[in-house]
Amino acid sequence: MKAVAAAVAVIGGGPAGLMAAEVLAGAGCAVTVYDRMPSVGRKLLMAGRGGLNLTHSEPMQPFMARYGAAAGWLASRIDAFPPDALIAWAEGLGQTTFVGSSGRIFPKALKASPLLRAWLARLRDLGVEVRPRHDWTGWNAKGQLCFTTPRGEVAVAPDATVLALGGASWPKLGSNGAWAQVLGAAGVAVVPLQAANAGFDVAWSDILRDRFAGHPLKGVAITFGRVRVRGEAMVTRHGLEGGAIYALSAALRDAIAKDGSARLWIDLRPDASADQLSAKIGQQPANQSTANRLRKALHLTPLETNLLREAHGKDLPADPAAMATAIKGAPLTLTAMRPIDRAISTAGGVARGAVDDDLMLIARPGVFVAGEMLDWEAPTGGYLLQASLATGAAAARGVLRRLAIS
Repeated sequence: MKAVAAAVAVIGGGPAGLMAAEVLAGAGCAVTVYDRMPSVGRKLLMAGRGGLNLTHSEPMQPFMARYGAAAGWLASRIDAFPPDALIAWAEGLGQTTFVGSSGRIFPKALKASPLLRAWLARLRDLGVEVRPRHDWTGWNAKGQLCFTTPRGEVAVAPDATVLALGGASWPKLGSNGAWAQVLGAAGVAVVPLQAANAGFDVAWSDILRDRFAGHPLKGVAITFGRVRVRGEAMVTRHGLEGGAIYALSAALRDAIAKDGSARLWIDLRPDASADQLSAKIGQQPANQSTANRLRKALHLTPLETNLLREAHGKDLPADPAAMATAIKGAPLTLTAMRPIDRAISTAGGVARGAVDDDLMLIARPGVFVAGEMLDWEAPTGGYLLQASLATGAAAARGVLRRLAIS
């Protein structure tokens, strides 16, 4: 007599949930993925608009340092599904990859839709059932999972559950953070969700806000405290966003929470010393306008010149050495982080002490947690997707151990 396959519910059809479903179905489980949206993988598709940064090519020591305080407990999960394994997985779905100039790894298609289509086809072949428009609301008195659907209330009783509902960023794509209240009521410790990888407010002048919103600052270096980051930033009507800002966002967020504001410094020409800049500026006729001297000597854009005025005042110094110093360090004060629903990701989530080594909820045996629901954060650059997929696979392995499935 053929044994009945263990039934596992995966709640959340993002990268972590789909990876958990793949590992579980590959081991012979009967897997059903529930998602409150009409289709799965919506945040993955959104990420694909920026090229779908899968992971990063840097050595593992600096790679893991990107996860900050969570690096210690994430290490074993990422060791079990490292960047090389992620690349092999993507290529197994027909998506060849390449390493960009920044060390980031992308599929050659530079979008998510081909990968997602191939992934969903693989899951179908493994027998995974996807049930959209199922909004999880918690457990009933019998311990069954409860869902609100267009056809009414539904309750199911699987042998195990993986929760992979994401954080609270971009709620229109599915992850609204409503699970935090549900788990809190069930006795699960949840660290309050906060925005991560988001922009910050700057009190721009009308001129800079109206003329330069949407313009990039390319090849700059931004310093906050002892950390200096090379990259790009984007001026918005509210302030600043972009990769170089996101890399500092956790420290900036914490500083604003503590002090009410945070001051960072922008080096507009990080590849040149102050003496080199001063010499080039000094070669320009002193009777020219400041903007023309800077444009001809250093190719400063109108945005960069106006940013200097925002930082140092309308009347910039005429002395070449003083001007070079201003260019090497333009201070800007950030007053607030942008709202969580506009963030790329979130910090906070299910506390580390609320799950065991298999990522199972201590307060709810048989229920496992993966992805952004867990309390970790990382900058953009491939680290978010890497940890989401790795914890999805880790939670699935935890389910298999609990169910004694080899």
